[in-house]
Amino acid sequence: MFELIIIILLIITTLVASVLALVQTDLLKVAILTGVSGVGIAFLYQILLAPDVALTQAIVGGAIIPVFLALAVKKTKRVDDE
Repeated sequence: MFELIIIILLIITTLVASVLALVQTDLLKVAILTGVSGVGIAFLYQILLAPDVALTQAIVGGAIIPVFLALAVKKTKRVDDE
């Protein structure tokens, strides 16, 4: 029963982080929320007894992709018209 509650909370957290990433206008927040959803999915894989997939998801979805997004945002120079 406890695992079911944890799974439901992780699914809700991952969905909320993904929806918030879609509606954000600040791209650095999008990178952070992408990492949060990646880590949430990694925890789900860990609970579902797939530790190899969970480790890969944590590395790629929780660390590498958000870092690449943040670096791309930092390297992009945007001039706002005022």
